[in-house]
Amino acid sequence: MSAGNVVVLRPKERVQQDAEPIATIYRNLGAASAEQVVTRALTELALTMAGLASQIRAHDLNDVDRQLRRLQRMSENLGMVSLGLIAGDVRCCLQASNVTAFSAVWARLLRVAERSLATDRELLGQTQI
Repeated sequence: MSAGNVVVLRPKERVQQDAEPIATIYRNLGAASAEQVVTRALTELALTMAGLASQIRAHDLNDVDRQLRRLQRMSENLGMVSLGLIAGDVRCCLQASNVTAFSAVWARLLRVAERSLATDRELLGQTQI
């Protein structure tokens, strides 16, 4: 096979978000307090994702199921629909001990997390549900 026949695939995930959980936080707390709460929650979610990525790279699966469940719950609370669903899918692969599926779905989770946590766009402006 010549190099001209090689196709590089760059999967681009469609990220689904629901603005309602964030809007509810803002309605209930007011803009200043809500911004602090949302920023703290997004930071915690990003740190959880980073910790999971570090564990997976180190092949340390201790407590990964619990961390994925936590990531799923935090994502759902912030209206990050895709991120929460895929975290659940990764948990299913882990529980089934399906290494191939785990690797594929984990890669998908990383792509979606990267898009979901991008700092250059507004969360509410990117709702796609």
